[in-house]
Amino acid sequence: MGAISASLVKELRDKTGAGMMDCKGALTECGGDIEKAVDFLRKKGLAKAAKRSGRATSEGIVESYIHMGGKIGVMVEVNCESDFVAKTDDFKEFARNVAMQIAATNPAGITPEDIPADVVERERQVYREQVLEMGKPENIVDKIVEGKMKKFYKEACLMEQQYIKDPNITIADYLNEVVAKIGENIRINRFARFQVGE
Repeated sequence: MGAISASLVKELRDKTGAGMMDCKGALTECGGDIEKAVDFLRKKGLAKAAKRSGRATSEGIVESYIHMGGKIGVMVEVNCESDFVAKTDDFKEFARNVAMQIAATNPAGITPEDIPADVVERERQVYREQVLEMGKPENIVDKIVEGKMKKFYKEACLMEQQYIKDPNITIADYLNEVVAKIGENIRINRFARFQVGE
C-alpha cells in the first residue's frame, strides 16, 4: 500500500472524530480500507474507555428533554470528571441524546442491577410458564428462559438498548465512543421519566 491520501485521512476524521495521526495510523494498519479503519479506531477507543472507567465522576450536568408537546418529560444526570468537560458541546450532546433515548424507550433501569428483583423474577416466571406451555422438555426450559431474559435486558436496560440514532451500537458503545473522544470517564447516574396520565 502506498502513501495514505490526505482526503482519505480527512474522510476518516469526519466519520470518527479521531485525531489526524490516529486516523493515518489506522488507515496504514488497515491497508487504506476505511470501513476496517473505523472498526480499528472504535476498538482502540473502547480499550481507552475501559482504562478510564474506574476514575471518579463528580462533575456533570442534569439534562432535560420534553417530548410530544409536553406529554413526556425526562431528566437525566450525566457525570464526568471535570467541570471543563461538562461544559463542552460533545458532553452536552451526549446527555441530550441519552435523555431522548429514555423518552423514546422508557427503560426500567440503567443496568441489569438497577431493575428491581421482583420485576426480574416476574419476567422469569412468565417466560418459564410460556416455555412450559409450548411443551418443551424440562432440561431445555432454563436455556430458553435465559435467552428470553437476555432479550428482556436488551430492551429494559438503558446501557444495553440499541441507540435510537444508530441501531448498530448500544448506549454502552455510544458512551464508550464519547469517553474515547473527550478523554474522561462518563457515567449515566440516574434518570426520571414522566408521562402524562401514567
